[in-house]
Amino acid sequence: MANTFFDPGEQRAAKVQDLFARIAPRYDLINDLQSFGLHRYWKRRVLRLAHPQPGQRALDLCCGTGDLAQALARRGAHVAGLDFSERMLDTALRRQSRVPHHPSLTLHFMRGDALRIPFSDHSFAIVTVGYGLRNLANWEAGLREMQRVASPGGRLVVLDFGKPDNALWRSLYFGYLSLFVPWLGRIFCGNAGAYAYILESLKHYPGQHAVAAKMRELGLVNVRAVSLLGGAMSINYSEKRSDGVSE
Repeated sequence: MANTFFDPGEQRAAKVQDLFARIAPRYDLINDLQSFGLHRYWKRRVLRLAHPQPGQRALDLCCGTGDLAQALARRGAHVAGLDFSERMLDTALRRQSRVPHHPSLTLHFMRGDALRIPFSDHSFAIVTVGYGLRNLANWEAGLREMQRVASPGGRLVVLDFGKPDNALWRSLYFGYLSLFVPWLGRIFCGNAGAYAYILESLKHYPGQHAVAAKMRELGLVNVRAVSLLGGAMSINYSEKRSDGVSE
């Protein structure tokens, strides 16, 4: 049965927009439940790889409720969090308002399209995306945009669901995504399809090795694919050449 929120064609963006409008209020809760809290550890790994330094400019694409953007800002980076879902940005702003203000913390949330990033070339020392590349209508174009706005020597870090190499583990993992995760969606969002979407989108996403190969094809350097939980999650890391020129 086709998933209500997944469309591989022209309606992809609109369907994803509908999805996140529905799940925004419970997004953080279900992230904790479906990952057993491990997503917090995985995001700390992203931060270590991003290695933000005080005063550096960072862009967090598909920022959602803003946890990764806030973490970058707490480490002294000047952060822009970009997302195309108003409901998710509303949640991010509410979360931000509950955090005691610190004068050195610079964080700005804005609505925008990760395929048409509203910043000029070479703008950011760090460009991150957590659980967003897979949701883009064209993930390869998304990588090119990340590369475009990264400054020479800038770090690109992608966290997303992965595809385990081990066939047995992959089968068990996909079974978990097809049965348990939609059950959480039904209980907490009133719609199982909202979280059955994860597996459907993952089937159409090439996984960490193909993302790493595309990074190399784009001329990015120091490319790494970090497998987490046996490849069920993954972090793709790369850097823009220090001369800013693609091969």
